Amino acid sequence: QVQLVESGGGLVQAGGSLRLSCAASGRPLSMNVMGWFRQAPGKEREFVAAIARSSVSTVYADSVKGRFTISRDNAKNTVYLQMNSLKPEDTAVYFCAANGGLLSAIRAGRVDYWGQGTQVTVSA
Repeated sequence: QVQLVESGGGLVQAGGSLRLSCAASGRPLSMNVMGWFRQAPGKEREFVAAIARSSVSTVYADSVKGRFTISRDNAKNTVYLQMNSLKPEDTAVYFCAANGGLLSAIRAGRVDYWGQGTQVTVSA
């Protein structure tokens, strides 16, 4: 079993920054790939970013490339999402996700474990 607990959400003005954290506990092999998804009101949950255990490989949704950066600290079992130049359309509940497989799998939405989510609201 893997438990994921997000933190760092909040209210920020457009153009501002936030850093989300996800503290993970459980079987390390089940956290080979970590990622972030988001769900805005009335919309489906969508992929945001993911990172492999080595941190060498990352992947981002086109909508956040150049603005968001995903990173992880394996010693702390924590994954981060640094969000800069935030826009009102980034407003959503952000979910941490874990997968024991490949980046391509989590990118396709195949997630083994989910966190409860943290709200990010960007005002215009």
